[in-house]
Amino acid sequence: MSWITARRRHPAAGYAILLLGLLLVGAIYASVTGGGSGASAAPPATAADTAQVNAGRTIFLQDCATCHGFAAQGNAKVAPSLIGVGSAAVDFQVSTGRMPAAELGAENPRKPPRLNARQTRQVAAYIASLGGGPAIPSAAEVSTNGANVGLGQKLFVADCAQCHNFVGAGGALTYGKFAPPLTQSTNSQIFEAMLTGPEAMPVFNNTTITPDQKRDIIAYVTKTRSEANPGGFSLGRIGPVTEGLVAFLGLLLFMVLVALWITAKHGKTEIPHE
Repeated sequence: MSWITARRRHPAAGYAILLLGLLLVGAIYASVTGGGSGASAAPPATAADTAQVNAGRTIFLQDCATCHGFAAQGNAKVAPSLIGVGSAAVDFQVSTGRMPAAELGAENPRKPPRLNARQTRQVAAYIASLGGGPAIPSAAEVSTNGANVGLGQKLFVADCAQCHNFVGAGGALTYGKFAPPLTQSTNSQIFEAMLTGPEAMPVFNNTTITPDQKRDIIAYVTKTRSEANPGGFSLGRIGPVTEGLVAFLGLLLFMVLVALWITAKHGKTEIPHE
């Protein structure tokens, strides 16, 4: 036992014990956390997946690399990096025609898409292969079957109506920006917009607004499109600004007509000669 006592008093003994303790803690942590890693690991890429990514890369180099760079690294003066944005962001931007952009440095409005659905999925798969990010929602995730429209209305009014209007008709924002109408948006595009926060829109991830709540919001937005307008003309359903302008112009026209009628009926008053 004397040799143990002698080595225990060695100056490096304390460092050796500390290193041994760190290795032991690391081994325990790896055994605890690594046990379930195999179940959650992504499945190996198939030949079809590889072919889709390669096709997406070809399209990206043709239509997107001029702005976003040949490795999707972006350009601070032209376009952002796409590494880590996920396939959902790509699907939203491309399927709504916002990308490829028609004009650099401007807010891109919705327009007919340049790429078809198959090409869009291929580009999305290529971008997802570079760094993950939110995935394109499945058909079940965006289905409104069984969704709560009433709760969706409350959520939409609380989180979305300030910009998109209470029925999704869109509206003006600060600095010349504009929140687009949701009248043409598909269920997937609405879900993806909440998930990725395009343009000036904030990100509503699945923790802030759960997937079920997103479905409720989608159900409300799509239901308002088929609702009648029992009050008369909808005036674009923009809100009080449009209604107030129409009321002002209508009242002004009424006053002009009344003035013309009074003038035509009574004629000009003649000043008597002295």
